[in-house]
Amino acid sequence: MPTTTAAQRREQARVEYDAFIRSCPTNQLLDRISDKWVSLVVCALSPGPMRYSELARKIAGVSPKMLTQTLRSLERDGLLARTVTPSVPVRVDYELTPLGDSLSLLLAGVKDWAETHIEAVHEARERYDTEAEGQAGSS
Repeated sequence: MPTTTAAQRREQARVEYDAFIRSCPTNQLLDRISDKWVSLVVCALSPGPMRYSELARKIAGVSPKMLTQTLRSLERDGLLARTVTPSVPVRVDYELTPLGDSLSLLLAGVKDWAETHIEAVHEARERYDTEAEGQAGSS
């Protein structure tokens, strides 16, 4: 039986990825990128680099702890780069990598869809809740 290189094994594994399987790395990646804070950070950084304080102001409701965790996970996944500039005080900038840029196009589409269709979703919820109340009252 011929031996395979690490690159060949990785390629074979890539062909076999199935996000519907919980243990698959792609399932875990989908879990990461579907996080609300990840989506908002990636969309906020799509125009260009930002400092931590700028991100915190732009993304309403994110706690400092959650923003820090999100930035670290995105850096670990290769989606953003953190640049430290020695100065007083130290300047830290975050920007998307080319991999992060490619994701930002998709997440911006989801964000735009949500902003465009929120009223239709509200109407659907109201209809559903009204029907559910009517059915509960007739039981």
